Amino acid sequence: YGTFQDFFIRHHKPEARPLCAPNDKKKAVVVADCRIVVYPTVEKTRKLWVKGNQFTIANLIRDFDRSKPWDNGAVACFRLSPQDYHRYHSPVDGKVKWFKQIPGDYFEVDPIAIRSSVNILTENARCVACLETKEFGEVLFVAVGASDVGTVEFHDETMTAGEHIKKGQELGLFKFGGSTIMVAFEQGRIKFDEVLERWSHNQIMVDVKVNNNMGTAVSEKQ
Repeated sequence: YGTFQDFFIRHHKPEARPLCAPNDKKKAVVVADCRIVVYPTVEKTRKLWVKGNQFTIANLIRDFDRSKPWDNGAVACFRLSPQDYHRYHSPVDGKVKWFKQIPGDYFEVDPIAIRSSVNILTENARCVACLETKEFGEVLFVAVGASDVGTVEFHDETMTAGEHIKKGQELGLFKFGGSTIMVAFEQGRIKFDEVLERWSHNQIMVDVKVNNNMGTAVSEKQ
C-alpha cells in the first residue's frame, strides 16, 4: 500500500468474505468487519448498550415522521476499529427509498464513549439511507463519523432513490479511524442470530466479518 489511507480503504478479494445465503433474501448479513451487538428493541438497546438518554431513532436521523417505521424496532450496532477494513455493505436486498446527510461533531465512538451519558450517536456527523425490502420491511442504515474519521462516504447509487441494492453490495466507506454503523429493522421483522443475541444480552461485542449471517426475516410483525 502506498499510504496508510490506501490500507485503510483497501478492498477485500471477493472470495475472502463469502456472502451468507446469497440466494436467500430472508437472510440478513453483517455489514462490515467489526464488533457487533444486537437488540430486539430500541428500549433494550438504550438500557443495555447506548446510555445516552437522547438515543431514539427520531434523534438518530433527526426526523420524527420518517422514524416511525422503527418505533422500538430491532437495532444492530457495529463498531469498526482503525485496523479494520473500512468499507461497508448492505445487509439486505432492497431499493433506496431516501437518503440524507446530517452534519455534526466527530466525538469518539468507542464502546466506553457510546455507553456514557453523552449522546454521541445523535450528535456526530452521519449519513442515513432507508432501504425498502419485501422481506424485512423498511431497513435503516446509519454510518456515524468518529473523532478520527474525516469522511463518511456513500456511493452515488446508495444516495439515489429508486436504485436497487443487492445484499452484500458495497454502500460506501469511512476514511481513516474508528467508526460506528447502526442498522434498524421494523419491530418484529428480524430474528437475530442466537449467538449474537446471547453475547449482546451480556453486553459483550462479538467479532464478525462482513457478509456473515446476522439474522432471518420474520414474515409478519408480532
